[in-house]
Amino acid sequence: MPGRISARTSARPSAPFARAVAAAVLAVTALITAANAGPARATDADPAPPTARHDTTGHR
Repeated sequence: MPGRISARTSARPSAPFARAVAAAVLAVTALITAANAGPARATDADPAPPTARHDTTGHR
């Protein structure tokens, strides 16, 4: 019968649904990549000592 809507859904997802899933996967991948984009490796060297910004000795 023409115009009759089938109660059974197709096993193949529709194009908009597939695009939405692909966009969500890409977004999650981009977020994970951005979260891991920190320094490539930590160094074992000690941090440099802080430098004095103001020499206040003898200035009054």
